[in-house]
Amino acid sequence: MSTEAAPGRVWPAGVDRVVLAESDSTMAEAARRAPDRPTWILALRQTAGRGRRGRVWIDPAGNFAATLALPLAAPAPEAALYSFVAALALRDALATWAAPERLALKWPNDVLLDGGKVSGILLESAGQGGAVTRLAIGIGVNLRTAPPAEGHQVPPVSLAQATGAEVAPEAFLDRLAPAFADHQARFTAEGFAPIRTEWLAHAARLGQRVTARTTRETLLGVFETLDPTGALVLATAEGRRCIPAGEVFF
Repeated sequence: MSTEAAPGRVWPAGVDRVVLAESDSTMAEAARRAPDRPTWILALRQTAGRGRRGRVWIDPAGNFAATLALPLAAPAPEAALYSFVAALALRDALATWAAPERLALKWPNDVLLDGGKVSGILLESAGQGGAVTRLAIGIGVNLRTAPPAEGHQVPPVSLAQATGAEVAPEAFLDRLAPAFADHQARFTAEGFAPIRTEWLAHAARLGQRVTARTTRETLLGVFETLDPTGALVLATAEGRRCIPAGEVFF
């Protein structure tokens, strides 16, 4: 276990750093530890990672699997906006090794490299009465290898395969944590509006036709914008629709 950043990196003040040789799941580890301070938990090997909607997250050796355990005091809708904060931080970190124009953000919580999925974000929260007191932000990045494309609507890609960059998980964390702290500080001070504006500036398929699927329906339309709550705004043949949760397919 390590609690210090690599030499030469500027680690955000007041944030702890834990590096584990192995864990079943960094999300599960965050729940078990329930730290009182913001804590990044990185596992160099993850044996039971999971993605959104209970999907298995394949995590070969050399890829990035980490969770930020974040004590919080916020209503649930505000806590959910941290997925956009995390997406911007991920893009910033990836831009250390990939040209920024090759990166795009896919609603609600993926980062694309050359149109392929290079990373994903999973949020889990705990609290009472609609107030979130603990938030876990799980992040997986295909640093070295990508899983097989079969079964994926957006083909997975890896940073190494796309750019030739060999990046250690610890080195990636040392880029990601300061980037997240910067965007979180802006979110705390200025609210969601500037986060929304920047996210839209890098959004994949903005102004183009996409398919959005919720648990109840499938909608086809033009991706117009995000509303102030982070919902996808879709211009359909039946009129404008705001989609608070779901998945987008190209």
